[in-house]
Amino acid sequence: MKLYEFQAKEVFNKYQIPVPPGKVAGTPEEINNIISSLGSRVVLKAQVQVGGRGKAGGIKVVNAEDAVKISKEMFGQLLKGLPINHLLVEDALNIEKEYYLGITLDRAQKKIVIMTSAAGGVDIEEIAATMPEKLIKIYINPSLGLMDFQLKELLYMAGFDANSTPQIKTIISQLYKIFNDYDCSLAEINPLVLTKEGKIYAADGKMDVDDNALFRQPELLKSKISDEDPLEKKAKEAGLSYVKLDGDIGCIVNGAGLAMATMDSIKHAGGNPANFLDIGGSSNPDKVTTAMEILLSNPDLKGVLFNIFGGITRCDDVATGLVTALKNLDVKVPIVIRLTGTNEEQAINILKEANLSATKSMKDAVQQVVGL
Repeated sequence: MKLYEFQAKEVFNKYQIPVPPGKVAGTPEEINNIISSLGSRVVLKAQVQVGGRGKAGGIKVVNAEDAVKISKEMFGQLLKGLPINHLLVEDALNIEKEYYLGITLDRAQKKIVIMTSAAGGVDIEEIAATMPEKLIKIYINPSLGLMDFQLKELLYMAGFDANSTPQIKTIISQLYKIFNDYDCSLAEINPLVLTKEGKIYAADGKMDVDDNALFRQPELLKSKISDEDPLEKKAKEAGLSYVKLDGDIGCIVNGAGLAMATMDSIKHAGGNPANFLDIGGSSNPDKVTTAMEILLSNPDLKGVLFNIFGGITRCDDVATGLVTALKNLDVKVPIVIRLTGTNEEQAINILKEANLSATKSMKDAVQQVVGL
């Protein structure tokens, strides 16, 4: 689960990490109420989960009296393909310098890594590529936690302004607590800014929370606003794992590993998968029907591949669901079926009665759907 900036800042504020005064708004009227408690210059920040919002026009520094007018131009607009439904309205900071601070998992090291740079914030990717020595990293043994000597080493190596060091030290410690308390895979402040008044603020915030740990984070689920793809939402509600891709061959598969292998095979054969879709190990006919509805709602779809290897999954259940879906849906693209495993003979008979056929070979099925 990726938190929006305003959600991350709510968490930061709870952990005493300074953030600019402000609130999130869903309408121009709400913005009008918010600016009365802010200064003469405010920032309108589109709450859309994409990088490079500022360069794409999603962050605007404006006079408070112009905020409502400019927000009307921003609401409903697309930012890198996603609609702007919420704006975070904050006091504009008098920025002296920008820093970077991030905490994530280094799977190769099997440790948590804290990264910081005094060389800049928003352009950290360019700094990491062109001046990697400016991006300082320390690795944390999760059994021991963040040690004080590591903090001192990090601050010294990064070369922060001496007057800012105490504030930054506290912020790093608190961000590490957030990372652990909220089961994060990423906790980032980019940029962390020093104002001309000598204060440090988290000018932006990002938190990615492990989906498998959300049962421990009920407050995040309650406060969630979502630009989630409606098809992905529908799939999740039906117990399906679905991710839309840019191709035109729809895939319905049981098991994540087989789904990945299926997409690889389609690419190898010269095609492009339209999606990842795993119906799971204990599918039922209703799941298969829902899966077909999701795939057929894609206007770019040119073909569908069923690739079922029946272990726990019963091939006859999949076949029944497919036949039901074809009766109820207007299918105008070719469908290729590969079924093998549990109850495959019953499945073949079900398909034959509906004038459908299936192969037991994954390779043949892939080549057939790409050809069609």
